[in-house]
This record gives sequence, structure tokens and C-alpha cells, in this order.
Amino acid sequence: MGELATKGALAKEASKALALMTAAEKNHALEVMANSLLTHSAEILKANEQDMVAAREKGMPQSFLDRLLLNEQRIKDMAEGLTALTALEDPIGHVEEMWLNKDNLQIGKITVPLGVVGMIYEARPNVTADAAGLCLKSGNAVLLRGSSDAIRSNLVIADCLAQAAEQAGMPHGTIQIVENTSRDTVDEMLKLNQYLDVLIPRGGAGLIKRVVENATVPVIETGVGNCHIYVDADADIDMAIDIVMNGKVQRPGVCNATETLLVHADVAEEFLPKVNEKLLAAGVELRCCTRSGKWAAQSKAATEEDYATEFHDLILAVKIVDSLAEAIEHISTYSTKHSEVIVTNNYNHARQFQQMIDAAVVYVNASSRFSDGFQFGFGAEIGISTQKIHARGPMGLKALTSYKYIVNGNGQVRK
Repeated sequence: MGELATKGALAKEASKALALMTAAEKNHALEVMANSLLTHSAEILKANEQDMVAAREKGMPQSFLDRLLLNEQRIKDMAEGLTALTALEDPIGHVEEMWLNKDNLQIGKITVPLGVVGMIYEARPNVTADAAGLCLKSGNAVLLRGSSDAIRSNLVIADCLAQAAEQAGMPHGTIQIVENTSRDTVDEMLKLNQYLDVLIPRGGAGLIKRVVENATVPVIETGVGNCHIYVDADADIDMAIDIVMNGKVQRPGVCNATETLLVHADVAEEFLPKVNEKLLAAGVELRCCTRSGKWAAQSKAATEEDYATEFHDLILAVKIVDSLAEAIEHISTYSTKHSEVIVTNNYNHARQFQQMIDAAVVYVNASSRFSDGFQFGFGAEIGISTQKIHARGPMGLKALTSYKYIVNGNGQVRK
């Protein structure tokens, strides 16, 4: 057997025992895992520095390096994310509904784990810890396949988590990582139906497209975030500036960062000079339509491709629109259905925007940067689903469960 088949079979066996673990047992394992991350922080940082050196030598952009980078605080955050999961209610074994049918059968709907989760992700070492913790708490085994760019970091993190979980009483094979980072392993993993119950890709558009189009294992599509902010004619200008700056500048390399700014023509003359000054001071490159460009002398002319692009960088596409309807039309054309924002004091416009925009998260007067499992109170997240079936938006513990019906009778037969 190859690496994937061997680890897949082990994960399948582990998932059977893991599904029976109590909340106390799983919480204890999470605490041991969190402590292990802190104890092994020097080893993790050493491995991460090797990944960072290799990435710099390849000339990877700053946004990529930011996603790849680990430091003491980020390791502490990973550990705190695992500990935070212990405070959350166990999602397994909940009887969501119970009723008697006409034949006096007692029918119940109960939550159960998915089984074995396959994670395919790019240069985000923190995902290794997030995925391991969420899967364990929800009773799932996990098979992790990170990118070659983060392989040293991922191997050390996964190893210390797996050993800690096993020492705490979890089944051998609960947390595993694929060491072979060749493209062939992705292709094989996409068709590992015998062992994997679901695949979750987390990364750029190319990775997600490849997984969705080629997998035979069921897929939960996540991640690509071409997020918009629409500044309405009735917007509070100062509020809009704050939201735009936060959405674009705070952390531009993540999927919930803002990529396109739409501005109503009625407020363009007041709003654009003020926000452009702040954006340019923060190092943001503006790509503007003809009308908006006159308030940004250093801007480039926007193309259709710019409006469709998730930049993952300090780049912002800008366009002036003449109505709420035009803004909604633009977003509907280019949105990846992740997170969309309207800034307005007009209640009817806010309601119309939230009703008509088809996205996982639709905001009124708040930054798209809040699209995050921790911010939503879910603990860590395994990704942000942009599809409608099974899970949508930030995916916490509940998104990693399914359900089954349990039926109790006393001799009934169907007539």
C-alpha cells in the first residue's frame, strides 16, 4: 500500500473509535495538544524559518510570506485556539428532533461525525492545528495534506499534535499528515473514496478549482474571497473610510480582505479624496475606473480582470456606480460568494442589499474581516464555505457533523 492508502486505512479505523469518545476525553486531548505546541515552539519556529528562507529564495510575495510566517504569538494563538474548543459544547450526540409517527415509531435525528476529513491546503501552517483541533472535537479523524512551501512547519506541528493526542488517549491515526507533497498525492487523494468521507480544500482559486472539478470524494468548497465594499449615497463617510481601511489594509493576504471598492456617484467627490489619501499612505495600489481615477492621480486604469481578481495584496480595484442596483449587479457579476459589505444609513437600502446579495456573509456597516469562525464564536474554523449545500460561511464544529435517524419500535411492521 502507498502512503495515502496506508494512512487512509488507519484514519478510517481511528474514526470508529474516535466517534465514541466522550466530551471530557476529547477536551483533555485538546489541552494536551495545546501544551505540546507551546512546549515545542522552538522546534516549530526553527522549521518555519527554513520554510521562510526557501520562500524568500523563490521570490514569493509579501502576502504569501505573511500567511506562511509563524512567530511566538501565532503559536500561542494556535494553542489558545485549541484550548478555546474545550469550552464549546460537544457537537456529537445531540438529539435535534424526536417524534412519534402514525405507527407509534419513535423517530429521532441525532448528530454524528462525518468520519474521516481530508484537508488539502496551501501555505498556512496554522491550518494544521485548526483542522486537527476541530476534527478531533467533532469526532473526526483527519488526513492533512499541506503544500511543499510549508512542509517543514506542518510536519513538526502535526507530529507534536498527533503524539499529544495519542498520549491523551485518542486512537492512533486520529491526526496524520501526508509527507509526500507531489501533485500526484493530490490527484490520489481526490479519489480516496474508500477512506475519506469529505475533502476540504483551503487555498487559492487554482487549488479549489482543481479539487472541485476532479474529486470523486465529496467536497466542501471554501475560501476564494473577491470581497466588495459598497459605499452608498447615504453612507457615513468617516465610518466608510474606517471600514475600507480595515478591510483592505489590516491583513491583505487573507480571504476575507476587501478587493473591490464601489462608491455611489453622489458621495464620490467627498469620499474618494479622503479615503484615497489614507490608502496611498498605507501603500495600497489603486486600480480605478475612468470616473474614480480623477481623484487618485497615482492610480492605474482598472481592467475587467482586476474586478474579478482576489489580489491577496495591497491592491484595490475602485469603481463609481450610479445606483444601489448597479452596485448589486456588479457584485453579482464578480463575487465569489464569500463576504460582501454595504455602508449606509438607509434602512431600506441595507435590507435590499442583504436580501439580494448571494454570499455566505452579507454585512451592513461592518468590515468583511469579521468573516471568521473565531469572531463568530465558533472557536477556530476549518475554512469558510462559499457553497450552499451542507455548510456555508465560517465552518466551526457543527459544520463537521452529519446526522442519522434512530428509530425505536415495539414490533411494528409496515402494512
